[in-house]
Amino acid sequence: MRKPKIAVLYFPGNNCEEETRDRCIDVGMDAKIIRWNSKEKLSAFDGFIIPGGFSYEDRVRAGVIAAKEKIMNKIRDEVRDSKPLLGICNGAQALVETGLIPGLKNKVEMALAPNINPLVSGYYCAWVNIKNINEKSCAFNYYSNKNEITEIPVAHGEGRFTTKDSSLVKKLIKNKQIIFRYCDKDGNTKDKFPTNPNGAVYNIAAISNKQGNVMAIMPHPERASFNWQLPNSIIKNNEKANGIKIFESMKQYIGDKVI
Repeated sequence: MRKPKIAVLYFPGNNCEEETRDRCIDVGMDAKIIRWNSKEKLSAFDGFIIPGGFSYEDRVRAGVIAAKEKIMNKIRDEVRDSKPLLGICNGAQALVETGLIPGLKNKVEMALAPNINPLVSGYYCAWVNIKNINEKSCAFNYYSNKNEITEIPVAHGEGRFTTKDSSLVKKLIKNKQIIFRYCDKDGNTKDKFPTNPNGAVYNIAAISNKQGNVMAIMPHPERASFNWQLPNSIIKNNEKANGIKIFESMKQYIGDKVI
């Protein structure tokens, strides 16, 4: 079977595109960085990732200008059936602004609001823990066991999943669309800082669409994919860390559903 082809979409101001491309290559996929104004045919790719950074300087709201670019209409068409789409940090913000996440209605249903944090106002960077709360419920948690904990960094100023619709979170829980939640090192989902680093409702760190082929995640799995990246690792070797499972899962999903 041929290697899955992944397009890593670059918008002006993103800065995590190379690490994200490299993680795809590390798990055996082909990956190419595609600019927002590229004329390349997206139909040639099996999946897509929008990386982190500060597209368009996060003007107006984080991710909102990228969400309005013409290429996102093409991406929407490409993922309508089964192709996977992963948004990381700024990419997650863009997916929420497009309405692809949570995707229950043809409109924006949530926001990634400014962090609520007792230490700083605005940008916050730290290592946190998240846990997978549903086994094999989307394209990006095939290889994560239920309640498995991943040590992973956050680096954002507007990472707080929130909504005015009081029933929406209940729907997401029922649909198993909430994929990862912030927790402590023992897996407890305490709704307070520093366990919840930004004040997200229900400690949400990642959400998928109902079909399970699109996911928005605020922490950075590309920075937590190998042992040498982890801050408290005693042995700095090339052993895989849990973050890589998101990319491995994407590859497996493509092999099962797309190719």
